[in-house]
Amino acid sequence: MPLAFAMRPTRKKLADQPRRIMKWLRPGLFVKRWLFLSTVGIVAIGLGIMVWLQLTPVFYTVRFVGNVLNLITRLIPNHISGPLAITGGLLLLIWGQTRTLGAIVEVLLPANGEDNLWDAIATHRRLNRGPRIVVIGGGTGLSTLLRGLKHYSANITAIVTVADDGGSSGRLRREMGGIPPGDIRNCLTALADEEKLLTELFQYRFEAGTGLSGHSFGNLFLSAMNEITGDWEKAIAASSQVLAIRGRVLPSTLSDVSLWADLSDGRHIKGESNITKARGNIDEIGCDPAEPPALPQAVEAIKEADYIIVGPGSLYTSIIPNLLVPEIVDAIAARRVPRIYICNIMSEPGETQGYTVSKHIEAIDRACGHYLFDAVLVQKRLPSEAAINRYLREGSTPVILDRKAVIESGRRIVIANVMSESDTTVRHDPKKLAKVLVRWYERTQGSW
Repeated sequence: MPLAFAMRPTRKKLADQPRRIMKWLRPGLFVKRWLFLSTVGIVAIGLGIMVWLQLTPVFYTVRFVGNVLNLITRLIPNHISGPLAITGGLLLLIWGQTRTLGAIVEVLLPANGEDNLWDAIATHRRLNRGPRIVVIGGGTGLSTLLRGLKHYSANITAIVTVADDGGSSGRLRREMGGIPPGDIRNCLTALADEEKLLTELFQYRFEAGTGLSGHSFGNLFLSAMNEITGDWEKAIAASSQVLAIRGRVLPSTLSDVSLWADLSDGRHIKGESNITKARGNIDEIGCDPAEPPALPQAVEAIKEADYIIVGPGSLYTSIIPNLLVPEIVDAIAARRVPRIYICNIMSEPGETQGYTVSKHIEAIDRACGHYLFDAVLVQKRLPSEAAINRYLREGSTPVILDRKAVIESGRRIVIANVMSESDTTVRHDPKKLAKVLVRWYERTQGSW
Protein backbone atom coordinates (compact mmCIF):
# COMPACT_ATOMS: atom_id res chain seq x y z
CA MET A 1 0.00 0.00 0.00
CA PRO A 2 2.71 2.60 0.80
CA LEU A 3 4.44 1.82 -2.52
CA ALA A 4 1.21 2.17 -4.48
CA PHE A 5 0.46 5.44 -2.70
CA ALA A 6 3.91 6.76 -3.54
CA MET A 7 3.49 5.88 -7.21
CA ARG A 8 0.24 7.81 -7.67
CA PRO A 9 1.77 11.31 -7.97
CA THR A 10 4.29 10.01 -10.53
CA ARG A 11 1.55 8.40 -12.65
CA LYS A 12 -0.55 11.55 -12.46
CA LYS A 13 2.44 13.66 -13.47
CA LEU A 14 3.11 11.42 -16.48
CA ALA A 15 -0.56 11.51 -17.47
CA ASP A 16 -0.56 15.33 -17.26
CA GLN A 17 2.60 15.70 -19.33
CA PRO A 18 0.86 16.00 -22.75
CA ARG A 19 -1.48 18.65 -21.30
CA ARG A 20 1.48 20.60 -19.93
CA ILE A 21 3.25 20.46 -23.28
CA MET A 22 0.15 21.60 -25.18
CA LYS A 23 -0.18 24.61 -22.90
CA TRP A 24 3.13 25.91 -24.21
CA LEU A 25 1.64 25.90 -27.72
CA ARG A 26 -1.06 28.34 -26.60
CA PRO A 27 -0.92 31.44 -28.89
CA GLY A 28 0.07 34.78 -27.42
CA LEU A 29 2.56 33.54 -24.80
CA PHE A 30 5.57 34.87 -26.78
CA VAL A 31 7.55 31.73 -25.81
CA LYS A 32 7.72 29.66 -29.00
CA ARG A 33 9.24 32.46 -31.07
CA TRP A 34 12.08 32.91 -28.58
CA LEU A 35 12.80 29.17 -28.45
CA PHE A 36 12.99 29.13 -32.25
CA LEU A 37 15.22 32.21 -32.22
CA SER A 38 17.61 30.55 -29.75
CA THR A 39 17.82 27.47 -31.99
CA VAL A 40 18.70 29.66 -34.98
CA GLY A 41 21.34 31.33 -32.80
CA ILE A 42 22.96 27.99 -31.96
CA VAL A 43 23.13 27.05 -35.65
CA ALA A 44 24.61 30.46 -36.50
CA ILE A 45 27.28 30.06 -33.81
CA GLY A 46 28.27 26.66 -35.22
CA LEU A 47 28.52 27.99 -38.77
CA GLY A 48 30.47 31.00 -37.53
CA ILE A 49 33.05 28.78 -35.84
CA MET A 50 33.46 26.70 -38.97
CA VAL A 51 33.93 29.81 -41.15
CA TRP A 52 36.40 31.26 -38.67
CA LEU A 53 38.45 28.05 -38.82
CA GLN A 54 38.32 28.13 -42.64
CA LEU A 55 36.61 24.77 -42.88
CA THR A 56 34.46 25.89 -45.85
CA PRO A 57 31.31 24.78 -43.97
CA VAL A 58 28.91 24.50 -46.87
CA PHE A 59 30.90 21.92 -48.84
CA TYR A 60 32.13 19.81 -45.93
CA THR A 61 28.86 19.99 -44.02
CA VAL A 62 26.77 18.93 -46.99
CA ARG A 63 29.18 16.10 -47.86
CA PHE A 64 29.32 14.88 -44.26
CA VAL A 65 25.54 14.98 -43.84
CA GLY A 66 25.09 13.21 -47.20
CA ASN A 67 27.50 10.39 -46.24
CA VAL A 68 25.76 9.91 -42.88
CA LEU A 69 22.32 9.78 -44.50
CA ASN A 70 23.50 7.28 -47.13
CA LEU A 71 24.94 5.04 -44.44
CA ILE A 72 21.74 5.18 -42.38
CA THR A 73 19.47 4.42 -45.34
CA ARG A 74 21.60 1.43 -46.33
CA LEU A 75 21.29 -0.03 -42.83
CA ILE A 76 17.66 1.01 -42.16
CA PRO A 77 15.09 1.72 -44.92
CA ASN A 78 14.23 5.42 -45.23
CA HIS A 79 10.52 4.85 -44.54
CA ILE A 80 11.58 3.67 -41.08
CA SER A 81 14.72 5.71 -40.34
CA GLY A 82 13.09 9.03 -41.31
CA PRO A 83 10.14 8.87 -38.88
CA LEU A 84 12.42 7.44 -36.17
CA ALA A 85 14.84 10.36 -36.52
CA ILE A 86 12.01 12.89 -36.43
CA THR A 87 10.44 11.24 -33.38
CA GLY A 88 13.78 11.03 -31.57
CA GLY A 89 14.55 14.69 -32.30
CA LEU A 90 11.17 15.81 -31.05
CA LEU A 91 11.51 13.77 -27.86
CA LEU A 92 14.96 15.22 -27.18
CA LEU A 93 13.71 18.75 -27.86
CA ILE A 94 10.67 18.32 -25.60
CA TRP A 95 12.70 16.71 -22.85
CA GLY A 96 15.35 19.42 -22.93
CA GLN A 97 12.86 22.30 -22.97
CA THR A 98 10.73 20.69 -20.25
CA ARG A 99 13.72 20.33 -17.95
CA THR A 100 14.84 23.89 -18.71
CA LEU A 101 11.41 25.35 -18.04
CA GLY A 102 11.05 23.17 -14.96
CA ALA A 103 14.21 24.71 -13.53
CA ILE A 104 12.87 28.20 -14.27
CA VAL A 105 9.52 27.38 -12.63
CA GLU A 106 11.25 26.09 -9.52
CA VAL A 107 12.86 29.49 -9.06
CA LEU A 108 9.98 31.74 -10.13
CA LEU A 109 7.02 29.82 -8.68
CA PRO A 110 8.39 27.63 -5.89
CA ALA A 111 5.17 27.72 -3.89
CA ASN A 112 2.64 27.21 -6.64
CA GLY A 113 4.35 24.65 -8.87
CA GLU A 114 4.74 24.55 -12.61
CA ASP A 115 1.02 24.13 -13.36
CA ASN A 116 0.57 27.86 -12.77
CA LEU A 117 3.36 29.16 -15.00
CA TRP A 118 1.42 28.90 -18.26
CA ASP A 119 -1.57 30.62 -16.67
CA ALA A 120 0.68 33.31 -15.17
CA ILE A 121 2.25 34.09 -18.56
CA ALA A 122 -1.08 34.02 -20.39
CA THR A 123 -2.75 36.23 -17.76
CA HIS A 124 0.14 38.69 -17.85
CA ARG A 125 -0.09 39.01 -21.64
CA ARG A 126 -3.89 39.34 -21.61
CA LEU A 127 -3.99 41.99 -18.89
CA ASN A 128 -1.25 44.07 -20.48
CA ARG A 129 -3.22 44.12 -23.73
CA GLY A 130 -6.30 45.39 -21.84
CA PRO A 131 -7.79 48.86 -22.39
CA ARG A 132 -6.38 51.94 -20.66
CA ILE A 133 -9.04 52.54 -18.02
CA VAL A 134 -9.27 55.63 -15.80
CA VAL A 135 -11.52 55.35 -12.75
CA ILE A 136 -12.40 58.47 -10.74
CA GLY A 137 -13.80 58.46 -7.22
CA GLY A 138 -12.92 57.48 -3.68
CA GLY A 139 -14.07 55.61 -0.61
CA THR A 140 -15.12 51.97 -0.52
CA GLY A 141 -17.03 52.26 -3.79
CA LEU A 142 -13.91 52.88 -5.85
CA SER A 143 -11.90 50.10 -4.20
CA THR A 144 -14.81 47.70 -4.77
CA LEU A 145 -14.78 48.45 -8.50
CA LEU A 146 -11.00 48.08 -8.76
CA ARG A 147 -11.14 44.57 -7.26
CA GLY A 148 -13.21 43.50 -10.25
CA LEU A 149 -11.55 45.55 -13.01
CA LYS A 150 -8.02 44.30 -12.27
CA HIS A 151 -9.01 40.92 -13.76
CA TYR A 152 -9.66 42.55 -17.15
CA SER A 153 -6.76 44.99 -17.54
CA ALA A 154 -3.45 45.92 -15.95
CA ASN A 155 -3.65 49.39 -17.53
CA ILE A 156 -5.83 50.91 -14.82
CA THR A 157 -5.35 54.36 -13.32
CA ALA A 158 -7.38 55.18 -10.22
CA ILE A 159 -7.69 58.93 -9.59
CA VAL A 160 -8.55 59.37 -5.94
CA THR A 161 -10.00 62.21 -3.87
CA VAL A 162 -7.80 63.82 -1.21
CA ALA A 163 -10.53 65.66 0.73
CA ASP A 164 -10.93 63.10 3.54
CA ASP A 165 -10.46 64.63 6.98
CA GLY A 166 -11.93 61.97 9.27
CA GLY A 167 -10.60 58.90 11.08
CA SER A 168 -6.99 57.82 10.79
CA SER A 169 -6.46 59.81 7.57
CA GLY A 170 -7.73 63.00 9.17
CA ARG A 171 -5.50 62.59 12.22
CA LEU A 172 -2.40 62.01 10.09
CA ARG A 173 -3.33 64.93 7.87
CA ARG A 174 -3.64 67.27 10.87
CA GLU A 175 -0.51 66.02 12.61
CA MET A 176 1.83 65.52 9.65
CA GLY A 177 0.30 67.62 6.88
CA GLY A 178 -0.02 66.57 3.26
CA ILE A 179 -2.80 64.53 1.72
CA PRO A 180 -4.94 61.92 3.53
CA PRO A 181 -3.69 58.39 2.73
CA GLY A 182 -6.84 56.36 3.49
CA ASP A 183 -8.52 56.22 0.07
CA ILE A 184 -5.15 55.75 -1.63
CA ARG A 185 -4.39 52.81 0.65
CA ASN A 186 -7.75 51.19 -0.08
CA CYS A 187 -7.18 51.46 -3.83
CA LEU A 188 -3.64 50.08 -3.59
CA THR A 189 -4.81 47.02 -1.68
CA ALA A 190 -7.75 46.55 -4.07
CA LEU A 191 -5.33 46.43 -7.04
CA ALA A 192 -2.84 44.15 -5.28
CA ASP A 193 -2.01 41.02 -7.29
CA GLU A 194 -3.26 38.41 -4.82
CA GLU A 195 -0.69 39.35 -2.18
CA LYS A 196 -3.02 38.31 0.64
CA LEU A 197 -0.66 38.71 3.60
CA LEU A 198 0.66 42.12 2.51
CA THR A 199 -2.86 43.30 1.73
CA GLU A 200 -4.06 42.30 5.19
CA LEU A 201 -1.00 44.04 6.67
CA PHE A 202 -1.78 47.31 4.86
CA GLN A 203 -5.42 47.14 5.99
CA TYR A 204 -4.57 46.16 9.59
CA ARG A 205 -5.92 48.70 12.07
CA PHE A 206 -4.38 49.09 15.52
CA GLU A 207 -6.88 48.71 18.34
CA ALA A 208 -4.60 49.61 21.25
CA GLY A 209 -1.55 51.69 22.02
CA THR A 210 -1.18 55.35 22.87
CA GLY A 211 -1.36 57.30 19.63
CA LEU A 212 -1.71 54.16 17.50
CA SER A 213 -5.30 53.20 18.24
CA GLY A 214 -7.49 53.71 15.17
CA HIS A 215 -4.62 54.03 12.73
CA SER A 216 -4.16 51.51 9.91
CA PHE A 217 -0.69 50.19 9.09
CA GLY A 218 -1.06 51.22 5.44
CA ASN A 219 -1.78 54.83 6.39
CA LEU A 220 1.28 54.92 8.62
CA PHE A 221 3.41 53.26 5.94
CA LEU A 222 2.37 55.77 3.27
CA SER A 223 2.95 58.70 5.63
CA ALA A 224 6.37 57.36 6.58
CA MET A 225 7.32 56.85 2.92
CA ASN A 226 6.28 60.43 2.22
CA GLU A 227 8.50 61.65 5.04
CA ILE A 228 11.44 59.59 3.74
CA THR A 229 11.09 60.50 0.06
CA GLY A 230 9.64 63.98 0.55
CA ASP A 231 7.21 63.24 -2.27
CA TRP A 232 3.75 61.68 -2.18
CA GLU A 233 4.12 60.40 -5.75
CA LYS A 234 7.26 58.46 -4.82
CA ALA A 235 5.61 57.20 -1.63
CA ILE A 236 2.63 55.84 -3.56
CA ALA A 237 4.89 54.33 -6.25
CA ALA A 238 6.99 52.55 -3.59
CA SER A 239 3.86 51.17 -1.93
CA SER A 240 2.60 50.01 -5.32
CA GLN A 241 5.78 47.98 -5.79
CA VAL A 242 5.48 46.43 -2.33
CA LEU A 243 1.92 45.27 -3.09
CA ALA A 244 2.69 44.35 -6.74
CA ILE A 245 -0.46 46.14 -7.89
CA ARG A 246 -2.03 45.92 -11.34
CA GLY A 247 -2.25 49.50 -12.52
CA ARG A 248 -1.52 52.65 -10.55
CA VAL A 249 -3.15 54.98 -8.04
CA LEU A 250 -2.89 58.77 -8.30
CA PRO A 251 -4.29 61.58 -6.15
CA SER A 252 -6.31 64.10 -8.14
CA THR A 253 -4.25 66.91 -6.60
CA LEU A 254 -1.43 67.28 -4.11
CA SER A 255 -2.97 70.43 -2.61
CA ASP A 256 -4.20 70.43 0.99
CA VAL A 257 -7.88 70.52 -0.02
CA SER A 258 -10.70 71.16 2.43
CA LEU A 259 -14.35 70.75 1.39
CA TRP A 260 -17.18 73.15 2.25
CA ALA A 261 -20.91 72.98 1.59
CA ASP A 262 -23.84 75.38 1.71
CA LEU A 263 -27.02 73.70 2.94
CA SER A 264 -30.59 74.56 2.06
CA ASP A 265 -31.25 75.72 5.65
CA GLY A 266 -28.54 78.41 5.34
CA ARG A 267 -25.74 76.63 7.16
CA HIS A 268 -22.18 76.79 5.81
CA ILE A 269 -20.33 73.57 6.74
CA LYS A 270 -16.55 73.13 6.53
CA GLY A 271 -14.79 69.77 6.40
CA GLU A 272 -15.66 66.56 4.56
CA SER A 273 -16.60 64.60 7.68
CA ASN A 274 -18.74 67.48 9.02
CA ILE A 275 -20.78 67.73 5.80
CA THR A 276 -22.20 64.23 6.24
CA LYS A 277 -22.76 64.76 9.98
CA ALA A 278 -24.75 67.95 9.33
CA ARG A 279 -27.61 65.87 7.87
CA GLY A 280 -28.85 68.66 5.62
CA ASN A 281 -29.71 69.14 1.95
CA ILE A 282 -26.66 70.30 0.02
CA ASP A 283 -27.24 73.23 -2.35
CA GLU A 284 -23.62 73.93 -3.28
CA ILE A 285 -20.25 72.35 -2.64
CA GLY A 286 -16.72 73.67 -3.12
CA CYS A 287 -13.22 73.49 -1.75
CA ASP A 288 -10.44 75.61 -0.28
CA PRO A 289 -8.23 76.47 -2.01
CA ALA A 290 -10.57 76.96 -4.96
CA GLU A 291 -9.52 75.42 -8.28
CA PRO A 292 -6.56 73.37 -6.96
CA PRO A 293 -3.95 72.30 -9.55
CA ALA A 294 -4.22 68.73 -10.81
CA LEU A 295 -1.48 66.18 -10.56
CA PRO A 296 0.06 66.22 -14.08
CA GLN A 297 0.19 62.41 -14.27
CA ALA A 298 -3.56 62.24 -13.58
CA VAL A 299 -4.33 64.63 -16.43
CA GLU A 300 -2.00 62.69 -18.74
CA ALA A 301 -3.71 59.40 -17.83
CA ILE A 302 -7.10 60.87 -18.77
CA LYS A 303 -5.76 62.15 -22.09
CA GLU A 304 -4.48 58.67 -22.95
CA ALA A 305 -7.52 56.75 -21.63
CA ASP A 306 -9.57 54.36 -23.75
CA TYR A 307 -12.34 54.24 -21.16
CA ILE A 308 -13.36 56.59 -18.32
CA ILE A 309 -15.47 55.48 -15.35
CA VAL A 310 -16.85 57.85 -12.69
CA GLY A 311 -17.83 56.29 -9.37
CA PRO A 312 -19.27 54.52 -7.54
CA GLY A 313 -18.96 56.29 -4.21
CA SER A 314 -20.39 59.01 -2.00
CA LEU A 315 -21.60 61.68 -4.40
CA TYR A 316 -20.53 64.83 -2.54
CA THR A 317 -17.56 63.54 -0.53
CA SER A 318 -15.91 60.98 -2.85
CA ILE A 319 -16.81 61.75 -6.48
CA ILE A 320 -17.42 65.50 -6.75
CA PRO A 321 -14.22 66.50 -4.85
CA ASN A 322 -12.20 65.14 -7.80
CA LEU A 323 -14.34 67.24 -10.15
CA LEU A 324 -13.54 70.44 -8.25
CA VAL A 325 -10.09 70.24 -9.89
CA PRO A 326 -10.60 72.16 -13.18
CA GLU A 327 -7.83 70.43 -15.13
CA ILE A 328 -9.33 67.02 -14.33
CA VAL A 329 -12.75 68.15 -15.54
CA ASP A 330 -11.40 69.76 -18.71
CA ALA A 331 -9.41 66.62 -19.58
CA ILE A 332 -12.46 64.34 -19.15
CA ALA A 333 -14.74 66.68 -21.12
CA ALA A 334 -12.26 66.73 -24.03
CA ARG A 335 -12.11 62.94 -24.42
CA ARG A 336 -14.20 61.17 -27.06
CA VAL A 337 -14.12 57.69 -25.56
CA PRO A 338 -16.73 55.62 -23.69
CA ARG A 339 -17.49 57.46 -20.42
CA ILE A 340 -19.91 56.09 -17.84
CA TYR A 341 -21.11 57.03 -14.37
CA ILE A 342 -21.97 54.30 -11.84
CA CYS A 343 -24.90 55.45 -9.74
CA ASN A 344 -25.18 54.35 -6.11
CA ILE A 345 -27.73 51.69 -5.19
CA MET A 346 -28.85 53.37 -1.96
CA SER A 347 -29.07 57.04 -1.02
CA GLU A 348 -26.80 58.38 1.71
CA PRO A 349 -28.12 60.24 4.76
CA GLY A 350 -26.53 63.67 4.99
CA GLU A 351 -25.70 63.71 1.27
CA THR A 352 -28.28 62.31 -1.13
CA GLN A 353 -31.39 61.49 0.89
CA GLY A 354 -34.35 61.31 -1.50
CA TYR A 355 -32.16 61.54 -4.62
CA THR A 356 -33.17 59.81 -7.84
CA VAL A 357 -30.69 58.81 -10.55
CA SER A 358 -31.25 62.07 -12.43
CA LYS A 359 -30.61 64.07 -9.24
CA HIS A 360 -27.17 62.44 -8.95
CA ILE A 361 -26.42 63.38 -12.57
CA GLU A 362 -27.71 66.92 -12.04
CA ALA A 363 -25.47 67.38 -8.98
CA ILE A 364 -22.36 66.33 -10.93
CA ASP A 365 -23.22 68.55 -13.90
CA ARG A 366 -23.85 71.52 -11.59
CA ALA A 367 -20.64 71.03 -9.59
CA CYS A 368 -18.27 70.87 -12.56
CA GLY A 369 -20.18 72.73 -15.27
CA HIS A 370 -19.34 70.15 -17.95
CA TYR A 371 -20.93 67.16 -19.66
CA LEU A 372 -18.56 64.44 -18.40
CA PHE A 373 -20.19 61.09 -19.15
CA ASP A 374 -22.46 59.64 -21.79
CA ALA A 375 -24.11 56.78 -19.89
CA VAL A 376 -25.19 55.86 -16.38
CA LEU A 377 -25.14 52.37 -14.90
CA VAL A 378 -28.14 51.63 -12.66
CA GLN A 379 -28.91 48.61 -10.51
CA LYS A 380 -31.83 46.62 -11.98
CA ARG A 381 -33.46 44.83 -9.04
CA LEU A 382 -34.34 46.38 -5.70
CA PRO A 383 -32.71 45.01 -2.52
CA SER A 384 -34.70 42.62 -0.34
CA GLU A 385 -37.47 43.96 1.85
CA ALA A 386 -35.39 43.22 4.96
CA ALA A 387 -32.48 45.26 3.60
CA ILE A 388 -34.73 48.17 2.60
CA ASN A 389 -36.30 48.24 6.07
CA ARG A 390 -32.90 48.21 7.71
CA TYR A 391 -31.68 51.12 5.57
CA LEU A 392 -34.93 53.04 6.16
CA ARG A 393 -34.15 53.07 9.88
CA GLU A 394 -30.87 54.82 9.00
CA GLY A 395 -32.58 57.34 6.72
CA SER A 396 -31.51 55.68 3.46
CA THR A 397 -33.69 54.55 0.54
CA PRO A 398 -33.09 52.83 -2.83
CA VAL A 399 -32.07 55.22 -5.61
CA ILE A 400 -34.99 55.20 -8.05
CA LEU A 401 -34.45 55.37 -11.79
CA ASP A 402 -36.49 58.26 -13.22
CA ARG A 403 -35.97 57.19 -16.81
CA LYS A 404 -37.48 60.20 -18.58
CA ALA A 405 -35.37 62.76 -16.69
CA VAL A 406 -32.19 60.76 -17.29
CA ILE A 407 -32.85 60.51 -21.03
CA GLU A 408 -33.56 64.25 -21.15
CA SER A 409 -30.12 64.84 -19.62
CA GLY A 410 -28.64 63.21 -22.74
CA ARG A 411 -27.43 60.03 -21.06
CA ARG A 412 -27.85 56.43 -22.11
CA ILE A 413 -29.12 54.08 -19.42
CA VAL A 414 -27.35 50.79 -18.70
CA ILE A 415 -29.45 48.59 -16.39
CA ALA A 416 -27.90 45.48 -14.86
CA ASN A 417 -27.82 43.39 -11.70
CA VAL A 418 -24.52 44.44 -10.14
CA MET A 419 -25.52 44.18 -6.48
CA SER A 420 -24.52 41.81 -3.71
CA GLU A 421 -26.48 41.56 -0.47
CA SER A 422 -25.17 40.04 2.74
CA ASP A 423 -26.91 40.26 6.12
CA THR A 424 -29.13 43.06 4.74
CA THR A 425 -26.02 45.04 3.74
CA VAL A 426 -26.14 46.19 0.11
CA ARG A 427 -22.97 46.70 -1.93
CA HIS A 428 -21.85 46.68 -5.54
CA ASP A 429 -20.46 43.25 -6.44
CA PRO A 430 -16.89 43.63 -7.83
CA LYS A 431 -17.11 40.79 -10.36
CA LYS A 432 -20.61 41.57 -11.64
CA LEU A 433 -19.87 45.29 -11.87
CA ALA A 434 -16.59 44.85 -13.76
CA LYS A 435 -18.12 42.33 -16.15
CA VAL A 436 -20.99 44.65 -17.09
CA LEU A 437 -18.66 47.64 -17.53
CA VAL A 438 -16.22 45.74 -19.74
CA ARG A 439 -19.02 44.34 -21.91
CA TRP A 440 -20.52 47.81 -22.36
CA TYR A 441 -17.10 49.16 -23.35
CA GLU A 442 -16.58 46.40 -25.90
CA ARG A 443 -20.01 47.05 -27.43
CA THR A 444 -19.59 50.84 -27.67
CA GLN A 445 -15.90 51.49 -28.35
CA GLY A 446 -16.32 51.22 -32.13
CA SER A 447 -18.79 54.14 -32.16
CA TRP A 448 -16.34 56.74 -30.83
